[in-house]
Amino acid sequence: RRLKSLKEYVLIDAEQMMDGYASVGMPISYNHWSFGKTLVQQDDAYKKGQMGLAYEIVINTNPSIAYCMESNTKTMQMLVIAHANYGHNSFFKNNHLFKQFTKADEILDDLLKLKHDIEKYETRYGYDAVEKLLDSCHALQMHGVDRYNKPRARTPEEEAARRAKIEEIRQQNVDVVMDTTLGKTTKAFNEANDNDIIKTTGDMEENLLAYIAAYAPHLQDWQRDLMQQMSNKAQYFYPQMQTQVMNEGWATFWHYTIMNDLNEMGLIDEAMWEEFVVSHTSVIKQPEHDETVLVRGPDGQPQEVPIYNGINPYALGFNMFRDIKRICLEPTEEDYKWFPEFAGNPDWVSVMKDAMENYKDESFILQFLSPKLIRDLKLFAIRDDDHEDTMEVIAIQDEYGYQQIRESLSSQYRLSDNQPRIEVADYNYKGDRSLTLRHTMHNRRPIEKSDMQEVLKHIYRLWQHPVILESRSPEGFLVDDMSCPPDIREDSATAKNKTTARPRP
Repeated sequence: RRLKSLKEYVLIDAEQMMDGYASVGMPISYNHWSFGKTLVQQDDAYKKGQMGLAYEIVINTNPSIAYCMESNTKTMQMLVIAHANYGHNSFFKNNHLFKQFTKADEILDDLLKLKHDIEKYETRYGYDAVEKLLDSCHALQMHGVDRYNKPRARTPEEEAARRAKIEEIRQQNVDVVMDTTLGKTTKAFNEANDNDIIKTTGDMEENLLAYIAAYAPHLQDWQRDLMQQMSNKAQYFYPQMQTQVMNEGWATFWHYTIMNDLNEMGLIDEAMWEEFVVSHTSVIKQPEHDETVLVRGPDGQPQEVPIYNGINPYALGFNMFRDIKRICLEPTEEDYKWFPEFAGNPDWVSVMKDAMENYKDESFILQFLSPKLIRDLKLFAIRDDDHEDTMEVIAIQDEYGYQQIRESLSSQYRLSDNQPRIEVADYNYKGDRSLTLRHTMHNRRPIEKSDMQEVLKHIYRLWQHPVILESRSPEGFLVDDMSCPPDIREDSATAKNKTTARPRP
């Protein structure tokens, strides 16, 4: 009964699986043209043999839901249950990021409310208006999360009281000439600061969606509501971006362990075991850098397509968790030197559980990647400096190189290294109401101007006043800037070198 209350299994066909892909794997989703576009692309690739379908999709809800392909054999369904519901589900329920940043009990209700609200607003304000707002939300969804500060949970009563207080302040300070309340409500907000309506800090605002939803001068209430809900939806997926190696590695380790135990106990026959081994080895296969596969091209003829796409997270995560077990049960002198805190500990399950609960990909690799596994995976590190004409091998498999390889590989999973850091630097609410954003460069990586200019168009659509993006070095020097409209430059009153932003209510 207890297991039944924690897990649900649903059999679906290939078409439903692809539909799940298009809607980010969630059983409830709103209608949007981008989901249909993704579905058509994936259906085309599937029919051409350029992609396969997952055996399952597991969703972090309470109870968790596992969608299993109805075409799976008995062996594959056993593997899916072990992988998804005993692997992924335990990771969702116990990893610190998921416990802090997601609400498994509420996500389905939140998505259902979002779907119904979108349908309601489409009826009331028109399909085109809602679609344009969703387009802008999708463009900003990677910048619609609180990355460093956990959002403070409020009860429905607290949220209703907070919204009522904000609306009261806005209504008391309406300026019919300026058609906005923000210019005059600044003082009112500060005077009404009871540490619940608003908290004043010196930090720049990282959650662009929530900030614009709160402070854009001309948005209607329904637009603010949808934007905040979209920000909450983006927050739900935030931990998954930082734990792919650990999550897949943990699930793969336990499906391997459970299936191996079933085989040793004689509960599955040789044919089932062989089927499992073929599937498992294909999952953890690490393609070579020049490896290709034959697929059917647009003209119907076979063609070679490269399949290398970096390090396979299943392979890396699975081998790291297996290596932790080895270090606990069969340690070497090298292991005692590198991992004195748990090498030789016979309680390997507790060691692995601690790693699963308290780390993310970046820190997990930095802490647990062993010299032996570095040698087994044939890892080395190179430096590709944009100031140099050649690449340099900076770390090989020796005493000095092991730590360098660890750090280099770990940095590839650091979210701040993979996504541009863009924050609100200033809102000129007493002047032209322009918004200044700041991009802080990392490792001298410039921002992609053509892509960012398109994003600025969406921000401008929501803000309806000049939007400026400054790209600065970590030391604070201005490297580049862009704006929407494009003719706004340094002479604008918003281009001042400010460091703080109004926090959102």
